[in-house]
Amino acid sequence: MTQAMDPAASGHVEINGVDYHYQIHGEGEPLLLLHGGLGTLDMFVPILPSLTATRQVVAIDMHGHGRTPLGDRAINLVEMGGDLGRVIDTLGYEQIDVMGYSMGGGVAAQIAVQNPDLVRRLVLVSTPAAKDGFYPDIVNQMHQISAQVADAMRGTPMHEAYAAVAPVADDFPRLLDALGDMVRRPDVYELEVEKLTMPVMLIYGDGDMFRLEHVVEFYKRLGGGRGDAGWMRENMPTNRLAILPDLTHYEVFMSPVMVETALRFLDGANSGPAWSQSEQTVR
Repeated sequence: MTQAMDPAASGHVEINGVDYHYQIHGEGEPLLLLHGGLGTLDMFVPILPSLTATRQVVAIDMHGHGRTPLGDRAINLVEMGGDLGRVIDTLGYEQIDVMGYSMGGGVAAQIAVQNPDLVRRLVLVSTPAAKDGFYPDIVNQMHQISAQVADAMRGTPMHEAYAAVAPVADDFPRLLDALGDMVRRPDVYELEVEKLTMPVMLIYGDGDMFRLEHVVEFYKRLGGGRGDAGWMRENMPTNRLAILPDLTHYEVFMSPVMVETALRFLDGANSGPAWSQSEQTVR
């Protein structure tokens, strides 16, 4: 297991009965970082040095995950989005970039929908805009999540990461029940895409768990994929789509290529010079 970096600051903020754990790393423009389901903020340790080279990273353990207790409240992406908007406000940030992976992407999108003035730029890594974006076999697997699979998951990276830091390690079966209840809802990932008014980047692996048709439709709903961007980039959409090669859903969150791709977008950089600006000629 990769050794964690010591945070510059850490603590808990209680919102609506959930005691959210946060850590702050590095200096620079602030970036909120949200992990995936059955993960913890520690899953980003491999890429944290690359992010903190130019950014102040605010990482949060989501409801029932990592160092944030489960409690008795149901896990819900919309409610977590509202909660974490208030956490960021409590920590004193007037505006922040947000990047979320998988379930964390679903929460990141809800933060942006509910608090459009708070989120400067948004990166959604391996995140759908609706439940039918997943391949059908993945949906079937999601529906099997419950306390009944807890014994089978012991010794897996998800269980070991949880047991290492959870306030009550024996709550793992309860967490599986809570997540199972959430993902079986038909509207669990339903997103009001048109309310995302800030610049948005979608990032996926080419071996991800989402139907390619859904990825394209998500991007089109954001205004992309509607025509050629033009010789001078005059029709280039504000939002971006990246499908990274040779990466699965279970690898993309810690890929250096993902980090480089996301940071260029967050920094407002273009991917390269326009052909029309080149002084080179072929002879």
